[in-house]
Amino acid sequence: MLILEMIRAHRPVSRAEIAKRTRMSATSIGRIVGDLIEFGLVKETDQFSSGVGRKATLLDIDVQSILSVGVEVDRNIVLIGLVDLDGNIVAEQRRTIDRQLAQPESLAGIIADMVMQLAEAHGLSPSKFIGVGIGMPGIIDSAEGTAVFSAQLGWKNERFASIVEAKLGLPVVLDNDLKVKALGESSEGAMSDQGKTALISIGSGVGSALVVEGKIYRGANNIAGEIGHSTVDPNGKLCECGKRGCLQTYIADLAMLQEAGQIKPVSSVNELFSLMNAGEAWAFNIIDRACTYAAVAVSNVVCTYNPDVIILTGDFIDSNPEAFDAVSGKLKDFIWEPFAGTFELKRSKLGKKSVMIGAAKLVLQQRLDRGLRND
Repeated sequence: MLILEMIRAHRPVSRAEIAKRTRMSATSIGRIVGDLIEFGLVKETDQFSSGVGRKATLLDIDVQSILSVGVEVDRNIVLIGLVDLDGNIVAEQRRTIDRQLAQPESLAGIIADMVMQLAEAHGLSPSKFIGVGIGMPGIIDSAEGTAVFSAQLGWKNERFASIVEAKLGLPVVLDNDLKVKALGESSEGAMSDQGKTALISIGSGVGSALVVEGKIYRGANNIAGEIGHSTVDPNGKLCECGKRGCLQTYIADLAMLQEAGQIKPVSSVNELFSLMNAGEAWAFNIIDRACTYAAVAVSNVVCTYNPDVIILTGDFIDSNPEAFDAVSGKLKDFIWEPFAGTFELKRSKLGKKSVMIGAAKLVLQQRLDRGLRND
């Protein structure tokens, strides 16, 4: 994985330059590059390195030698993309599904049909597909490919990865949607990354994820990052989890709409923003308080993980640019001085495609980590 990323990032590049950058022996580099060439992921170019000594053939990657299938599953949509080694989407398809079809067996069939339709429509051989990565909401046991619990889909202990594998004949990796979203956002390429990237998502729920040097930080049970249930006021509102004062009771969509309902019926957070922009002071107060608690969440993540980058996303942020600016402006009131200037706060760069791209990146990582030679 390291060598493949090195070639991707610095292509075209010589074996000697890779050895210098990675501090690995020329023998090891030669063996790994030989394997990557054999797998069809790397190719020798007709270019040669310049400088003193014997000229060396430069290496490049064949970005479409293999493709990863990235899948996002949510309450009523399936989004599938074929993603190359540069993280570019070669082809994609979106389908709206009924609640009745969002059951494991039927949903696996829909995914399999969509993948084969994409391959046929674009003249791609399924033999080029390295595997399928699926991101979905809920608590996921990624090692077992099991959806332990997903409130959005109404699933409990469903071994969804194996069901999809049986229909497609491809390896399948299943993970939480926010975790793969963070992985997708953590770098522009399809492979590894450096540093620490934290993602905070605010919308119908509140969650976070951390990617460390290109790998998802999972915690003991793959549920690290559930900051929506971190306590910000022990005497606060009652949360659906049974505790009081959880963060999401202040900034999740439902919390804001319930508060707005005490003044007048409001159907969406976007409508709440419209009322604020129309001069309604009470709407401004609700949104302003939500932005304050979002800034508190950013501060807590900074103090806990000391990341290089924090990506602020979710419908609350993505659909309303002024919310990002408001949260960013409030950080000076909460960030502890030693952390000031140590991180960059960013918006999502991949938008609604981030889960799909992150899922494709995850399956590529896992397949390369385990080695392709056994296939």
